[in-house]
Formats: sequence, C-alpha cells, structure tokens
Amino acid sequence: MSKQVKVGSRLVGDGQPIYFIGEIGLNHNGSLDICKQLIDVAVLARCDAVKFQKRTPEICVPPDQRDKLRETPWGTMTYMDYRHKIEFGESEYGEIAKYCADKKIDWMASCWDEPSVDLIDRLDPVGHKVASASLTDDALLKKMAATGRPMFLSTGMSTMEEIKHAVSVLSDAPLLIAHSTSAYPCASKELNLRMIRSLNDIFDAPIGYSGHEVGLTTTMGAVGLGATFVERHITLDRTMWGSDHAASIEPLGLQKLVRDIRDLELALGNGVKQVYESEIPLKEKLRRV
Repeated sequence: MSKQVKVGSRLVGDGQPIYFIGEIGLNHNGSLDICKQLIDVAVLARCDAVKFQKRTPEICVPPDQRDKLRETPWGTMTYMDYRHKIEFGESEYGEIAKYCADKKIDWMASCWDEPSVDLIDRLDPVGHKVASASLTDDALLKKMAATGRPMFLSTGMSTMEEIKHAVSVLSDAPLLIAHSTSAYPCASKELNLRMIRSLNDIFDAPIGYSGHEVGLTTTMGAVGLGATFVERHITLDRTMWGSDHAASIEPLGLQKLVRDIRDLELALGNGVKQVYESEIPLKEKLRRV
C-alpha cells in the first residue's frame, strides 16, 4: 500500500488536491433523467467523481423482507418490487458511463454483491467502493480486489479489528480508506473526526472521509484533520422522497463546500515555516531589533 494511489488520471493522497466524490447513491430514485441532473450538479460544483450503489435484489434483500408492503411515490408495492424499481441495470449504467465520460467526471459504484461487481466492472469505472455494510464480506472484497482497480473502503459500523481484517484481505489492492459513521443523518457528537488521524497513523494508505451529517462545517474539519478525499451524498432537493435525501447536500451547498475545501487546501500549506514576500515590507517597518 501507499499514501498515494492513482485514481483515473490523477494521484489521490498526501500532498495531492482533495478528491471530492459526489455520492448520488440511490438519490436518482430510479430515474435516469434525475441521475443526469445530479451528475450535472456534481460537474458544476467541480467534483472529481460521482458514485452510485448497485445491488442484485434477489441476493441482497432478505427473504423475510421481500413481500413486505412499502408506500412509495409509485404506489404501494412489495419491498422487492421497490428494489427493482430503483435499481439501474447494465443499459442504464452504460448510459451513465458515457454521460460521465462526456462530462469529464470520474464515476464508480458501491457494489453489494458479486454479480454487481461484474456488471459495473465491465463498464470501466475509475474504482470500486466498499460500503461500510460490506466491510466484513471477505468474498465480496476479494472479488473487487481481483479487478485491480483502486478500492475505496468505508469504515462505518465497524470495529478496529474488523477494519484491520478488511485491510489485510485487500493488502494487494490499491487501497484508500474512508472514516465514516453509518447514521443517516449523523449527529455531530458521533462523527468522531479525530479517527481520521488515528487511521492515518495506523495504515499506509490515503485516508479520507465519507460524511452523512447535515451541514458543511464538519466536512471542512475533516479536511483540516488530514482527509485526502471526501465523499458526501448529493441531492436536487433534501425534501425529496427517499432514505438518503435528508443527509444529502443540495446544489448550492455542494458548490460552496467544494469551493471552500479548495480555499482550505491553500490555507493549510506545507507546514514548513517561511517568511513570505508579502511580510517583508512590514518586517522592515515594524521590527526594532
């Protein structure tokens, strides 16, 4: 592993610009039109990548949940029918891959099962994301690692022992590790941002932050504590129907967050004390000794 990993056309990690991922997830609500609008939002805000979630419902939905009824914008339907309603297939992801290429933005997905890895990988994503819920699924981790693509590992709902085991399973993969707390939305008191420094001390890999909080300030704090990549959910409107919209950032907020992160990057500097040219006139004027 290394503190820098090549993702697409650029390096991510220590000394590199923050790699910002706009997490679309399932906030497209099964609509390719909404999905493209969200990609446009990410491009306008100058995100580096967008990310999705991909599941095979027959594998990922527990049998005891499949026939439960759920109220949706499309009427009352079983949970299984709902999962199929909002899942994109290969044709939709093929269109997404082409749209992202045209817009010059990277894309990837969190695959929750092995057939989904095959489907997404055929479309040449910039990397693979391991969702926090999948961190203990060794078979899935090995399947993703076998693609040879960069791996983004989220660590929410996980103990340190589980994280270390997952990292050992992925020891041969180009790995990036994201601190995260899996609550939607997440209370500030549970963000535990100092874990970014702890992970950085323990692992020889770029450390980032996957946030699910409301607001922008704490994500700025994550960057200040050393996050080298950031992932936040994005939405067209936080009041839209769906489980992740409330913990997502709307378009203007996303533009502000990415802009302010770029300013913070400049302000953080390199940690080496120096006297700047702008200080010299005042130094000559004000110093008595």
